[in-house]
Order: sequence, then C-alpha cells, then structure tokens
Amino acid sequence: MFKDLSPNIKSSITRSITQTFEQYMANIAWDEEEYSIEDFMATWREYITTKALWYSKIPDAMKLDPKFHEDLAQRINEVIQRVISEPPSEDQIASIQMMQEKLDTHYTYDCKAEAVYVENLLKERME
Repeated sequence: MFKDLSPNIKSSITRSITQTFEQYMANIAWDEEEYSIEDFMATWREYITTKALWYSKIPDAMKLDPKFHEDLAQRINEVIQRVISEPPSEDQIASIQMMQEKLDTHYTYDCKAEAVYVENLLKERME
C-alpha cells in the first residue's frame, strides 16, 4: 500500500521519519540504552497527527488497513537503518576532533546524524 502513495507523500513520510528519529535521539542524547521503539513511535505518531501536512492527504480507509501499517513499519525500519548506517563526513570528523582536543572531551559517534548532535553539543560548550 505504501508504494501506491504519490512520490511526494512517500518523500514527506520518509522526511518525517528521519527528522523525528533524529530529534528523538537528540532528546535522549543518542543513548542507546535509553532508546525505546515504543517511545519513538509515540513521538512520531504525535508529530504526524499534529504537524505533518501529508497525514490528512492519506485516505482514512488506508490509515486503518493493517497492510498499510505493515508497510509503514517496514519503511520506518528502513529509514532508521539508513540513518544509523550513514557514516560521518570527513568534515564532521575533523571539526569534532578539533573541538574535542580544545575542550578535552571524548564523545563518540557512530553515524552522520549522531555526529551532528555531537558537533552541536561541542559548539555550545565552546561558546
């Protein structure tokens, strides 16, 4: 069913998953032990029902269909996997390393999104 949606709606759904996941992870300081799929899904559900413009464009019958929820769950897993698998850029690595040396910190990061979080954290500490 997900594949039957327009490219614009599919893209909007993917963006909302990505943004909500990255924001959720930042809220828990990228602490894997704090991560809860249930909490993330609650956060995403709140976002799509209160802020996502695309949500109202999906027919109610589709929203109620279990197949749509299966497809959506698969898409959520794919997006999360993509986010946590994307390596940090060379520029991020260099920037973080330079700031960590100045601040004598030792934050670790495993993906590009987590590197953004660490970079912002270090920039705040440098101010």
